[in-house]
Amino acid sequence: MSQLRHKKTYLGFGLGAVQSGLMLFEAFNSGNFDRFVILEVNGEIVDAVRRWNRKIVINTAGKDSIVKSTISDFEIYNPNDPDDYNAIASAIYQADEMATAVPSVSIYDAGENSIAGLLANNINPDKPQILYAAENNNYAAETLIEKIKAHEPDTRLDQFQAINTVIGKMGGVIFDRHTIDEFNLDLMTPYSRAAILVEEFNKIIISKVSLKNFKRGIEVFVEKDDLLPFEEAKLFGHNAVHSMLGFFAALRGYTYMSEIRNDPQLYQYGMDALQNESGAFLLKKYAHLNDPLFTKEGFDFYGTDLLERMTNPYLRDEVKRICRDPIRKLGYDDRLFGTIRETLSQGVYPKILAKAVLGGICYVINNKIETDFTYPTSVEDLDEQKVRLMIGNIWKDHMNTMEHDESLDLVCSQLDEFQKEFIVIKKH
Repeated sequence: MSQLRHKKTYLGFGLGAVQSGLMLFEAFNSGNFDRFVILEVNGEIVDAVRRWNRKIVINTAGKDSIVKSTISDFEIYNPNDPDDYNAIASAIYQADEMATAVPSVSIYDAGENSIAGLLANNINPDKPQILYAAENNNYAAETLIEKIKAHEPDTRLDQFQAINTVIGKMGGVIFDRHTIDEFNLDLMTPYSRAAILVEEFNKIIISKVSLKNFKRGIEVFVEKDDLLPFEEAKLFGHNAVHSMLGFFAALRGYTYMSEIRNDPQLYQYGMDALQNESGAFLLKKYAHLNDPLFTKEGFDFYGTDLLERMTNPYLRDEVKRICRDPIRKLGYDDRLFGTIRETLSQGVYPKILAKAVLGGICYVINNKIETDFTYPTSVEDLDEQKVRLMIGNIWKDHMNTMEHDESLDLVCSQLDEFQKEFIVIKKH
């Protein structure tokens, strides 16, 4: 008699868009797991899933339609519910693959039964276990390990590995009733207030699994020895250009990113920024890796595909979502100035991305974003001095570098052309 192949247990922390529409979704569809467990602190979500017999629906945006998929028969527990603790502890001990997908790494140690605390107390020291850290942080895995050790320094982690991820999948939780009705989206459950809408993209890059003889159940993810080049492609390529297009779209008065498809100038700006600015520096910096992404053909394909995905009308991505938290995005080391500075270091002058900084400044002004400093009341009043003053207030700890910062000089050099392209258009 043939022996049945052992299947795995998957456990996820959180049930937002990344967890439900990517991590749990791919584990469920892999066919390599026979038990699924979700830990969620939002009691409303836990109750809704339980009322619908432990099922949820995911809406996936393809190129020409939205596909609905049901994930069924999974366990869901609330770490804040004392009655659930024993089941949670047992599930962590038995899990083969886990994933955190929470808003920030700061959540790792939040609350009485925090993620780090639960793991510290219940990791199985005799069983190989991996955890995908799916937060948008280059050092999420290292941060989690540090937090676990702070709870239980003697915890044996020899068989446990936290893995960093580079997640380029777009999507979110949709609460807007008009969007839900217009696209005929299914709510997460009939008892939920929101729908999960994600794109079909699933080419997720992860750090190398080092546990001996461990075979991943989520096989679709791609392991790399060094994640840094791919993290930079995400931050300085995907994130930078996404924010750039969002700020430009806001100046045009667009509501959805898909409207960029009908604006030849913005669409071309996106392509040029990806291929000739971000892409140009990334190829120079990482050509020695001989990875397909960091070739002219590979990055051109990446840029073309990414721009189509960013503007997919079925993803229904709102411009205001892309533009959220503009002050952080204008930071010294964040996606825009970080990209400009890296690009300049490779002898490439990113004029379009420099205009994106001005677009971000205008977004702050037009939307009266709350800050701890004052700024012009109208974008029409912007001049070089006001631009430098605003950026100085945002940079704070780096103000002493401003006078000789080539990236800021480049931004200011684009002000006149930027105003002709965007501010005059807005007036009319």
